[in-house]
Amino acid sequence: MKPLVYLILGAAGSGRREIVADLIEGGLGDGDRPLVLLPADEAAGAADARLGPAARWAWTDRRIESPAPAGATHVFLVADGRRNPVDQIEAFLPWLAANGGELARILCVIDCALAQRHPPLQAWFDACVHFADVVLLNKRAGLPNKWLSDFQAHYAAQFLPSLFERVKAGRVQNPALILEPQARRLSHFFDGEPEWVVSGTSEDAEDVEGAEGEEEVTVEAVEDPYLQRRPGGRRVKELPNVADYLPAAAE
Repeated sequence: MKPLVYLILGAAGSGRREIVADLIEGGLGDGDRPLVLLPADEAAGAADARLGPAARWAWTDRRIESPAPAGATHVFLVADGRRNPVDQIEAFLPWLAANGGELARILCVIDCALAQRHPPLQAWFDACVHFADVVLLNKRAGLPNKWLSDFQAHYAAQFLPSLFERVKAGRVQNPALILEPQARRLSHFFDGEPEWVVSGTSEDAEDVEGAEGEEEVTVEAVEDPYLQRRPGGRRVKELPNVADYLPAAAE
């Protein structure tokens, strides 16, 4: 039986490990055998003792290298919170195939305090949300209500399919709901399907005075916008370096 694999995105210090511990404690049963894979370059954290069996994975030549999750029923791979999340998502797909795992969900933990202090990181969080089935809003204490409302409205206006939930004291309201292996992400990268762009509609042609006939409708398959690269190899959508905004000791 393939293990269910959860990829945990978010900046270092955003509380990802504490949330993973809560999901394991409140969302898994006695017969489940979880394994947590932590990034090798991140320091140990206070919540690590609650994670149960854990190992470290390494970022080597733009690949994810880790021990095989033998015997595990659920694997939680915590992304490196100081690196580009898109690079790791791209490498995660072959890792998943090589280790015989089944993608359950991609979770994104947002450090709201970090986002409020550093507006340039909005593009970084947008990339994480693009790939996430569940977005967990953490570290909201003391933030202005207007900022929180505006931050959530930014995503609500996009009518994203992702589930947005608030985290309180490192706990989610319903761990089983968060762990439910149902895809809700906007990106189709892990589904084996391309992104589709539709251009031109017959309605457009009818609205133009003097237009003859109907405008041709074109449907084109394109690569996920966050994975597209320019001829020189750089990504079309470049992200800020989140490490520039983090303290050195952030887990």
